Amino acid sequence: MDIAVVVNLRARRGSESVARGCRTELPGARILASRSLDETLSFAHALRAAPPDLLVSAGGDGTAVALINAMRPGGGAPAPNEGPIFGLLPLGTGNGWANATGAPRWRAALSRIRRASGGNALPMRRFDLVEVDGTVAHFAGTGFDAELIEDFHAQKQGRGLLSAKARDGLAGYLHGLVTRTIPRHLRAKERVTVELTNLGDDAIAIDELGHPYTLPGGGRGAVLYRGPANVCAAGTTPEWGFGFKAFPFAGLVPRRFCMRIYGGSAIEASLHAPALWRGAHPVPKMHSWLLTRCRATFSRPVPFQIGGDRLGYRREVEYGLASDIVDVLDWRALAAA
Repeated sequence: MDIAVVVNLRARRGSESVARGCRTELPGARILASRSLDETLSFAHALRAAPPDLLVSAGGDGTAVALINAMRPGGGAPAPNEGPIFGLLPLGTGNGWANATGAPRWRAALSRIRRASGGNALPMRRFDLVEVDGTVAHFAGTGFDAELIEDFHAQKQGRGLLSAKARDGLAGYLHGLVTRTIPRHLRAKERVTVELTNLGDDAIAIDELGHPYTLPGGGRGAVLYRGPANVCAAGTTPEWGFGFKAFPFAGLVPRRFCMRIYGGSAIEASLHAPALWRGAHPVPKMHSWLLTRCRATFSRPVPFQIGGDRLGYRREVEYGLASDIVDVLDWRALAAA
């Protein structure tokens, strides 16, 4: 089996020791210990000429997204089964995608790959992707999720009750939420509103029991929502990170992304935090659809992120279902094999 590995040394748990472990466990693999995004992209572009069977992304969600976009031939979409299987190792901060596929700690993961490399085909899960302005990812959005990313990094430098070490993880995200995100929303004089328009196939909604149904009057051009929005995001994997099931209906219907808008205030979000975290349904003022394309138009510019990377402010975002279909190593099935 031809294997390539990218170890992101800038990821939270990325290190030279991980790279050495990869070289020991996978002696025939092409391995990059990357210190920058440019190094990662150059390595991925070189792999396109001779794609490996398995490309291991040892980093966070952002590392995986960068590799997937760099491996797209000429910026286009590969046909199913043309690209490599992606193996995701959870070395980042949130690790939502790796967690969704049951990824173990990196040492155990490398051992499983080594044992499986000479056997049958690797088990995989197939994921759709969301595309925004030519970039594909497993989630993208505006609102609390985008703000939390910036506030997480900002709270590392500011004052607070947590030690520097404690701020670099889930506690840091919660610290940023409590000390920065929520207070900013409480001070805001006017709430952001959004108009969500369906631009694709007939919208599928979710009933109170969690079952999908075709939304009457939800065809192309229909306004699906108009009102306040503290979250307006799309995803094709259930988790955003840290076990937070931001898109519980992702994958419920093939070739659809899960679009969610939360219209509650910051205080309401705090009161319903446990239910929101575990992806409970229904939750007051949470709206969910399964779509192929839509446009969100906001009352003022809002922070935007794709795959966990903050990309400035947007007044309008068009989400589309990417033609790409990505095969990701199923760690749970691999452990059971």
